[in-house]
Amino acid sequence: MNRTHHQDIRIGTLAPMEFGANYIKQVVSHGFESFELNAWMHVGNVDLDRYAKDAIEACGDSAVISSIGVYGNPLQDDQTADDWARLIKAARSFGCNVVCGFAGAVENLPVDANMTKFKAVWGPLSKLAEDEGVRIAFENCDMGGTWEGPKWNIAHSPRAWEMMFDTISSPALGLEWEPCHQMVSLIDPIANLRKWVNKVFHVHGKDATVNWDVLKSRGLRGGEPIVQHRTPGFGDSNWSDIISILRLADYVGSIDIEGWHDPVYRDELEMTGQVHALNYLKNCRGGPFVHNPKTK
Repeated sequence: MNRTHHQDIRIGTLAPMEFGANYIKQVVSHGFESFELNAWMHVGNVDLDRYAKDAIEACGDSAVISSIGVYGNPLQDDQTADDWARLIKAARSFGCNVVCGFAGAVENLPVDANMTKFKAVWGPLSKLAEDEGVRIAFENCDMGGTWEGPKWNIAHSPRAWEMMFDTISSPALGLEWEPCHQMVSLIDPIANLRKWVNKVFHVHGKDATVNWDVLKSRGLRGGEPIVQHRTPGFGDSNWSDIISILRLADYVGSIDIEGWHDPVYRDELEMTGQVHALNYLKNCRGGPFVHNPKTK
């Protein structure tokens, strides 16, 4: 582990595959240090070998590819499951060893009844990941689902994580963690991270604001938003504590900002919000690296 110039924890952002490598070229100069390359539902006809070369070239000496991912429902969509396998095999071409996305869900079954299908799909994929030297990081978004009626993703609660990792004990399976998804469930993200940090393989830079006044006066069922997704620097989380917990556990990886969710810093202000988050997270990381003086 090399903490010189903060090489242990890089701060970056998401770069959707549909935007191509040109997107990386346009934003890398803002100071992003890493990129997660992500696809929605399916990878499609992307030439991964060519894309890997172009993306790495676009990063230059300024950034790295932290991870690649596909966000579909592999428990119901065979194409998404096939794309997981495709990305696991391609990860090393991008210079990374983390593949991210949803665990999937059989949507007419409660989460605990999903474990048979989970094992059938993820047993072979976790073995493939082990063979390829790749780690799988499950995103924690509930996608509007519940325990009794999950949507797209069963990996949305600590209880589900326990069941999943008990069902498949592979060291290749872990979490793509962020405080936002904990706060949506009214979970304390700091306590959650302390417990699960050794299973965190990738971090999304997305925060939240809990509207406690609405919750206390109107309740959960009033049709008003209780939690707003926010870009880091505009939400409730203490990112200095988050980074400290990660470093105390010797986490090596990236915090990649997941934009396009903030209700204020969006549209014309999207990149303004993301660059603010980038600089905010760098400050929470300790600011500019300073070499220790020589003592001999």
